[in-house]
Amino acid sequence: MSLDWSGALDAVVHHPLFGIGITLGAYQLVLAAYEKTRWIFLQPVLVSMLVVIGVLLACGLTYSEYRKSTEIMSILLGPATVALAVPLYLNLRRIRQLFWPTFTTLVIGGVFATGACLLLGWWFGAEHMILMTMAPKSVTSPIAMLVAEQIGGVAALAAVFVLITGVIGAIFGPGLLTLCGVHSPEARGMALGVTAHAVGTSVALQESDECGAFAALAMSLMGVATAVFLPLAVSLVV
Repeated sequence: MSLDWSGALDAVVHHPLFGIGITLGAYQLVLAAYEKTRWIFLQPVLVSMLVVIGVLLACGLTYSEYRKSTEIMSILLGPATVALAVPLYLNLRRIRQLFWPTFTTLVIGGVFATGACLLLGWWFGAEHMILMTMAPKSVTSPIAMLVAEQIGGVAALAAVFVLITGVIGAIFGPGLLTLCGVHSPEARGMALGVTAHAVGTSVALQESDECGAFAALAMSLMGVATAVFLPLAVSLVV
């Protein structure tokens, strides 16, 4: 009895769990390679994304079908984000002790991250729509997409800028902080959370719980501040 390998392969590729399998498999493989080599360009989010794209192209699977099969992972993003409250709670006493330095860092870092982005974009001749799309680049995708659309940008393109910002921050951020002599876990966490949002927070959690707690705090406060104050600032300036 001969096996229909083509039909069997087609059934596997179009199975509802195939998208979840290749996503988790790619991430775990790249994460293992990164932890073994510690090569900065093996950033798990970036490289696993490229691996998944390659598998989809090789299998002839459309993005819509892949997205449908991974809907459960999108749903789980909410509980995963809420779970960041655990390291925050465990380090609540330390956060209270450093309230004013934390608040000052958030204000200065948030204004600089947004202002420098807009200034460089304007200097290179970017259109108003592109500037408004780039402005919320340092917060998580759901917030950035809503804010970008609200101030005249493009939501889908804002998600791309957010991804690029997070990956670059995760790759070069820890090394730059070490090069600048920043070894405090609180300061490193705040820097990664403010500039590289969720991707930076994942890197901070790999360093220590305390670093991850301050990164989660910075990411959360940066998201709230951007959602509230950026549209207000744009409406006053434009």
